[in-house]
Amino acid sequence: MKSTSRVLLALVAAMLLGTLVSALGNPQLLAAADFLAPIGSLWVNAIRMTVIPLVVSLIITGLGSAATVQSLGTVGRRTLIVFFGLLAFVAAIAVPLAPIAFAALPSNGGVHPALPPGAAEVTSEIAKTGPVQSVGAWVTSLLPTNPIAAAANGALMPLVLFTILFALALTRVESATRTQLVDVFRGIGDTMQILVGAVITLAPVGVFALVLPLAAHTGSAFAGAVGYYVIVNACFSLGITLLFYPLATVFGRIPVRQFAKAAVPVQLIGLSSASSVASLPALIDSADRELALPSEASGFVLPLAVSTLKVAAPMVWAVGACFIGWFYGVPLGIRELSTIAFAGVFLSFAAPGVPNGAFLLLTPLFVQIGLPAEGIGILIALDAIPDRMATVLNVTGDLTAAALVVRGTSHERTTA
Repeated sequence: MKSTSRVLLALVAAMLLGTLVSALGNPQLLAAADFLAPIGSLWVNAIRMTVIPLVVSLIITGLGSAATVQSLGTVGRRTLIVFFGLLAFVAAIAVPLAPIAFAALPSNGGVHPALPPGAAEVTSEIAKTGPVQSVGAWVTSLLPTNPIAAAANGALMPLVLFTILFALALTRVESATRTQLVDVFRGIGDTMQILVGAVITLAPVGVFALVLPLAAHTGSAFAGAVGYYVIVNACFSLGITLLFYPLATVFGRIPVRQFAKAAVPVQLIGLSSASSVASLPALIDSADRELALPSEASGFVLPLAVSTLKVAAPMVWAVGACFIGWFYGVPLGIRELSTIAFAGVFLSFAAPGVPNGAFLLLTPLFVQIGLPAEGIGILIALDAIPDRMATVLNVTGDLTAAALVVRGTSHERTTA
């Protein structure tokens, strides 16, 4: 049985059993359900343990080879611009609309479990500061005065900015020294990915231990909240996917019908496999045969996009954060939403290549904005269905990126 199937089975079992315990109202059964909560917390702590060293090593390893991107000249520079542009486009749509989607629900929804102490303290601290002051504090806190302290405190955004600056400086170091350092961090990253894989393997146990107490205390309201989250996620994925069509038409100069014909086989593979990598052969075939894109598309842009570009990340993170905020009764203000948007654009490249890897990066961000880290476990449990729609969005974004990069590059060469 696949990992996602096991997680989904654990989620359904925990929801059904928890709903039954809630309906019975037996104090002893409720106490037994609560007995499992520390196991879920241990699993979440194991996730948090791996995030900082994994992200740092992946960013340094990736940017350490920036000389290769620079050597590609116009194509390399345009690829980076298009990648970040598409991520910012998705973030600009999803981050403002996600809170509105959950504002349509009742303010209490019949749920709102008690916040864990750490999240409750952060939420209280955020509430004490006004929104203007919070935004100013957020901007100034992006650059850490002490990167070691930022790592120890789980302040991911300042640490990431320091790591990016460090990695960019590393590209200017003498080649032999740079290679040695990159190899060290590559080894750390590979080791951490093995550890992360082991933690994710335990996801069915962690998910069951997290969801059962929640369902036992909230009853059928939890199932309703889950259904609404899945629907919102699917609607956002479909809506943003369709918006890529006019982007390819206007900026890539590809007729809508031609782009749609090229995208359909890629989207079907992404939907059925939930894997962007599995869609790469179809992406290359569509780019070559249907869109007649230059060789840079299949030789450079598409392989790089499949491995690094995750255009769905800002949408998935924004919807997930708003859902967890609504579920626990934690309002998200400008500062919190700005953090999610910034992270969605600049951190998605560092997501590890393991199942639910993108959610791992959200763990310290959740704690930073006052959401419980346990919410990550809930999102991982619910991701089995939305992940397929997000993959459709990702592969459509990959094909769009290829069209924008190579069409624009060809135009520049023609006019030069």
